[in-house]
Amino acid sequence: MSDLCISLDTVWMLLAAMLVFFMQPGFALCEAGFTRGKNTANILFKNFVDFMFGSLLFWFAGFGMMFGCNGDGFVGMPNFGDLSFYSGDLPVEGFLVFETVFCATAATIVSGAMAERTKFNMYVIYSVVISLVIYPVEGHWTWGGGWLCNGAADSFMMRTFGTVFHDFAGSAIVHSVGGVLAFIGAMVLGPRLGKYAKDGKSHAIPGHNLLVAALGVFILWFGWFGFNPGSQLAASGSVNRMAISHVFLITNLSAVAGGVATMFVTWIKYGKPSFSLTLNGILAGLVGITAGCDLVSPVGAVSVGAVCGVVLVFSIEFIDAKLHVDDPVGASSVHGVCGILGTVLTGLLSVESGALYGHGWGFLGAQCFGVLCIDAWAAVMGVILFAGMNKISRLRVDRRIEEEGLDIYEHGESCYN
Repeated sequence: MSDLCISLDTVWMLLAAMLVFFMQPGFALCEAGFTRGKNTANILFKNFVDFMFGSLLFWFAGFGMMFGCNGDGFVGMPNFGDLSFYSGDLPVEGFLVFETVFCATAATIVSGAMAERTKFNMYVIYSVVISLVIYPVEGHWTWGGGWLCNGAADSFMMRTFGTVFHDFAGSAIVHSVGGVLAFIGAMVLGPRLGKYAKDGKSHAIPGHNLLVAALGVFILWFGWFGFNPGSQLAASGSVNRMAISHVFLITNLSAVAGGVATMFVTWIKYGKPSFSLTLNGILAGLVGITAGCDLVSPVGAVSVGAVCGVVLVFSIEFIDAKLHVDDPVGASSVHGVCGILGTVLTGLLSVESGALYGHGWGFLGAQCFGVLCIDAWAAVMGVILFAGMNKISRLRVDRRIEEEGLDIYEHGESCYN
């Protein structure tokens, strides 16, 4: 590659990393708006914790665990802050930053589902484990060149399915992992006080500020244009220019389709269009398209977004009313259910290899198998992590703290004075 091409690609990668980093305040505002004002400082603080600890740990060890020792291994070797092991066309420091912001996103997803009742010290511990162990291991299987994405003729995936698992920007690798961990964490933690009556009926606990939540969703939507197109990691040359433009369009179409679908479903189901659910519908469309945004057509993008937007409504209701898992922001459905759904739909709607385009069922099989392995890993580790922590030192704050708010008791300060 010429110096000019490398320079252009590096600038694009770093710009995309900045956009993905800007998703952190998006998550923070979205979670804060959907929850009660007495816990706002706690929620904002946890989003900073994810990025602070995630950046240090991923630089020190997670980067090597994820991208070291390509092949069929379970995990790479910790790099202990040494970046010299990695070789590529783009500067390793820039690539590390780009991957760090993705790692932080996976940890942040869990925050909203366990909001308003988790001890701050317990949150720090499980954020560290997600950033240092859970995410780098499954990331090594996929983006690190591991066994799920090893395209060698004698590799397990090629022998079994004739193709490899594909997740362009992280529907499964980032979002479904975060969603599965969020679901297990919320289940182990238990519902907020007053959420369920003695007869099991669910009571709504409205968030304190939909304006803040809406701004958070707008910021997340904006940041997603770094999350998905940025995963091309190149902008120079006609092929890359076309690729990032295509991914940009596909990402936006799925987002708007998800929002429109959710709006009409809630309108029909509840008699009025729900603004808060529509906000989550937009995010559902974004999560769903992230796996196959490089492979599907505009019609396919609208289809993915619409399916995710519809399923989201019923998923949130099922998890809340039937399973009695209290997820204040709907992270289990938005990121978990729609991340899995989008990954599987890629196997059907990929123009190049999808089953609905007459390319057989091998790619769909690879997608289903890949997301099953990734989320089984997340589920097993989530049970060990959250149940183990809860056994050793209770995850949940005391009743009085939960009733009066975590801000004052956990941090000695309030967001609103």
